[in-house]
Amino acid sequence: MDLPTHYLANARKELLRFKGIAEKSMQQLNEEDLHYRPGKEDNSIAVIVQHMVGNMRSRFTNFLTEDGEKTWRNRESEFETTLQNKSELLQAWESGWDCVFHTLDNLKPHQLMQEVKIRNEAHLVIEAINRQLAHYAYHTGQIAYLAKSIRGKDWESMSIPKGESERFNKKMFEKGSRD
Repeated sequence: MDLPTHYLANARKELLRFKGIAEKSMQQLNEEDLHYRPGKEDNSIAVIVQHMVGNMRSRFTNFLTEDGEKTWRNRESEFETTLQNKSELLQAWESGWDCVFHTLDNLKPHQLMQEVKIRNEAHLVIEAINRQLAHYAYHTGQIAYLAKSIRGKDWESMSIPKGESERFNKKMFEKGSRD
């Protein structure tokens, strides 16, 4: 596999990983939890999701031909709770990710060096994708942190639980030696 093809496959893999972390976090919460704000000026998970969805739709719609900050996007409204129930929230979430993956799956390796714009600032396609990878990782971390804070001792870890690193590493290295 050539480097550009590998990059696109890896970007997709990482985005799916972020999506999964956020979804596993949200699965542990009820509707009320999704709207919890630690402080008056803080965002709830619902608001973070709304913002991510708005960003995804704006950045990845007509990715190669239009500025990533669309005139139809109302970023400020993304920070007001508009998605009221979990079903509506998850439906919007899926539509945002569908937009991202549709675009990534249709990119050709030679297009990674093509120029696109975000807020009239030039980026190579690879740079624009990296920018979104970082942005979605940032917000996925916020979602997971908020969900963990809400669940407390009932949180189901999605990574190596505290005190389990040695056992996990042993298992992984044993697995590798059998391959």
